[in-house]
Amino acid sequence: MKASDLRSKSAAELQAEMMKLRREQFALRLQRATGQAVKPDQFGKVRKNIARVKTVQRAARAGGGK
Repeated sequence: MKASDLRSKSAAELQAEMMKLRREQFALRLQRATGQAVKPDQFGKVRKNIARVKTVQRAARAGGGK
């Protein structure tokens, strides 16, 4: 996921993307807790994608969403 792709989305689409990523993060944590095989790099990827979405949301609220 690229930040440039996120900038072209509306606020509602960004919120939906955030919810999808949060659910994915929760599922990964649940899998790790139950001992199922999870790729460790997925945790970092999801966390960074959440940070990207939050950054774009903040920029749009501040009026910098160009």
